[in-house]
Amino acid sequence: MQMTRSVDSVQFLPFLTTDINNLSWLSYGVLKGDGTLIVVNAVGAVLQTLYILVYLHYSPQKRAVLLQTATLLGVLLIGYGYFWLLVPDLEAQLQQLGLFCSVFTISMYLSPLADLAKVIQTKSTQCLSFSLTIATLLTSSSWSLYGFRLKDPYIMVPNLPGILTSFIRLWLFWKYPQKQDRNYRLLQT
Repeated sequence: MQMTRSVDSVQFLPFLTTDINNLSWLSYGVLKGDGTLIVVNAVGAVLQTLYILVYLHYSPQKRAVLLQTATLLGVLLIGYGYFWLLVPDLEAQLQQLGLFCSVFTISMYLSPLADLAKVIQTKSTQCLSFSLTIATLLTSSSWSLYGFRLKDPYIMVPNLPGILTSFIRLWLFWKYPQKQDRNYRLLQT
């Protein structure tokens, strides 16, 4: 965005939903007293917020970006109010927030399925990012293993779709290789 001084080829919603996801998991980590969840998601929330600010800076439609951001922040604040004020029991808070975080994470991992249908129709992986696919595979695998180690299904289970969709995307990269005239090069070994 900074190099092109444009947001034409960049979608805003993934930045916003990832930020909300990080803030939700950060809250879960605070409730649980899990330093790993706190640090990782605090850093993620800061980075996503910076991406949002850069997007806002270069976006010609600042009003729409601000409206989407305010709407999701409002929903997040209502959620915080619910969990902190109306659910007094810590165990119930952990279960309900863990379930919310899990559902939100699963929806984030399944959201690229629309792109997969487009790839199959066009027989082109041009709309997919190979590096993002690898990053998603490594991240979701790491979180699944961490959840397994802690015996925390709220951490382990929602990352399994990330692993599955990453393998599907890798298979699509194999089946429909990207053309060499791409603007960026694939990771090389």
